Amino acid sequence: MDFNIKTMAEYAAEGKSPEVLFWVGCAGSFDDRAKKITKAFCKILNKIGVEFAVLGQEESCTGDPAKRAGNEFIFQMMALTNIEVLNAYEVKKIVTACPHCFNTLKNEYPNLGGNYEVIHHTQFLKQLMEEGRLKIEGGAFRGKKITFHDPCYLGRANDEYEAPRVLLEKLDAELVEMKRCKTNGLCCGAGGAQMFKEPEKGKKDINIERTEEALSFEPKVIATGCPFCNTMMTDGVKHFNKNEEVAVKDIVELLAEAEDL
Repeated sequence: MDFNIKTMAEYAAEGKSPEVLFWVGCAGSFDDRAKKITKAFCKILNKIGVEFAVLGQEESCTGDPAKRAGNEFIFQMMALTNIEVLNAYEVKKIVTACPHCFNTLKNEYPNLGGNYEVIHHTQFLKQLMEEGRLKIEGGAFRGKKITFHDPCYLGRANDEYEAPRVLLEKLDAELVEMKRCKTNGLCCGAGGAQMFKEPEKGKKDINIERTEEALSFEPKVIATGCPFCNTMMTDGVKHFNKNEEVAVKDIVELLAEAEDL
């Protein structure tokens, strides 16, 4: 990165507060593929002058995988630690590129004393666009066929289907919808902590089924809004030996590329 990203501790030392806290999440911090999504989002925010901060070393997992795997005790331990840090900095607004973090921070932290305005990165970018702070041009994706895979924790769990599609339409791409989309969307197979275990025996893995559906439209890009979905769909594309023809990219990566960032 050719610019510095400040931490909440650095803002606090200056007696200031950023407009928003960017919750990076485990995938966005440690997974090499998801790091590219993190960087793309930061580049966009930096370019348009949004004052944002990260927790850095003070951020830990939201506890989502522990909760989904059935360990409520570990989840609450992790959540309470994070809430203590967030409340100490008097955080009001959090944006994250991970729907799993988004869902947990938004819907499960309030019961434990963590009350924040939590938004998904596609919602935040749509907000910035509507305020005239973010301008999106079609660029390299004009006319290209793109299909969007709805993340479960953004769509069905939190009823957000519009924001990702508004952003994709601004790219002037040809947006094609899969048969199972929006409220009828099919999981990529990673939710519910399934990302961290081998699938049960069956005729076909869920991510293969979902990728097959996406590839039937012969898209140039399968767009995602979740690092877990990105991994599962990428594996699916590789399974069909289509990784040279079809790209799997997070929406924010497409926006960054359109802006040559």
